[in-house]
Amino acid sequence: MKWLSVLPQQCILLMTCLLMALEAVPIDIDKTKVKGEGHVEGEKVENPDTGLYYDEYLRQVIDVLETDKHFREKLQTADIEEIKSGKLSRELDLVSHHVRTRLDELKRQEVARLRMLIKAKMDSVQDTGLDHQALLKQFEHLNHQNPDTFEPKDLDMLIKAATSDLENYDKTRHEEFKKYEMMKEHERREYLKTLDEEKRQREESKFEEMKKKHGDHPKVHHPGSKDQLKEVWEEADGLDPNEFDPKTFFKLHDVNNDGFLDEQELEALFTKELEKVYDPKNEEDDMVEMEEERLRMREHVMNEVDINKDRLVTLEEFLRATEKKEFLEPDSWEVMRVCSKCNISLPCFFPVLFWYVYELRKKAEDLQKQKEELQRQHDQLQAQKQELQQVVKQMEQKKLQQGNPPAGPAGELKFQPPGEQKVGDAPKPPVGGDQPLPPGHIQDPAAAKTDQVHP
Repeated sequence: MKWLSVLPQQCILLMTCLLMALEAVPIDIDKTKVKGEGHVEGEKVENPDTGLYYDEYLRQVIDVLETDKHFREKLQTADIEEIKSGKLSRELDLVSHHVRTRLDELKRQEVARLRMLIKAKMDSVQDTGLDHQALLKQFEHLNHQNPDTFEPKDLDMLIKAATSDLENYDKTRHEEFKKYEMMKEHERREYLKTLDEEKRQREESKFEEMKKKHGDHPKVHHPGSKDQLKEVWEEADGLDPNEFDPKTFFKLHDVNNDGFLDEQELEALFTKELEKVYDPKNEEDDMVEMEEERLRMREHVMNEVDINKDRLVTLEEFLRATEKKEFLEPDSWEVMRVCSKCNISLPCFFPVLFWYVYELRKKAEDLQKQKEELQRQHDQLQAQKQELQQVVKQMEQKKLQQGNPPAGPAGELKFQPPGEQKVGDAPKPPVGGDQPLPPGHIQDPAAAKTDQVHP
């Protein structure tokens, strides 16, 4: 997957690219000499996905704002600081009613989408009592307190959120790459542990051969140097290297004709260099590492060329860079090498890998201790349960020995002692029980005693 990053100001509604209609520097180019189909004037260029979770909402807002003439004119005269500070957002009050209505619809759709995402996530963990309003606070690209209308505050929040997210985008990519490299090496070492000695040696030999093969590649030109750009001019653009012209080169590779070389346009210049080192058909070449190398190249060129650090290269900045000594006589450029200690692409992550493995082992030990503690508590509860059951059993036996009836589950007596039956449960006397006994029959004294009525 190609790592995509978009300039903060582009992502701030992609304003500098999509809404500003800047005139390009007039340069005569013989399009017949350029390979392939060139960019057609007036043709709409698809901008790459920003990678933001609200990318579609961002683009829809851009499309709607682009239709308002007043807002477009204000944008053309605004600088990047006015956009970031929120001054431009106040111009939203002056756009047409139709535009505001459409923006309101987009916001309501976005709020509904976020609520569906929240509900789906909470349903997956079987949570109840969902508070959508509280959970919406985690989304900083819109004003959740007013879910129905798109206000200047919404535009301001969208600009600031996109700016902040994209400024941290490269850092996040580097961190993800570190984790990827460490996990890849960790899994390789764990796999080797499962093999016998003979197979392990074969795998190690194969791994060393792949590293050597990966390192055997043609010379990589220094990114942004004259040699590197002339190679693109000749092989990608199909032009005579002896006629290399920086102005013409800039115009050719300013794909969207906005007067800038943005990060995507710069990264495209390094494809030829990267193809010298990485081939998706080769087992030894990792395409994730290729994209990390592309990012390194772009960051290097930006640091050298982007004078005002706005993450855009203007024609003036580009031409000034071609006048430097480094452009004509650059230092050698080395692609990411593999550390002999940790087998991870440099810069070496060996200390980080050691810490990572240590943390994994520590967590495993903690989990084992928790498991043992839970088992101990379980055994203790089982022993207490058995003791209680034994005590209850002994108490039942003691009651039976003393003549007391055993108790039921709720403590009630299983049968009533004589003389304590309920009135409705008293046994009825047999029919004729009140008649006198026949002559010669003597009544049982015990039976006569029970027939006496007690006060």
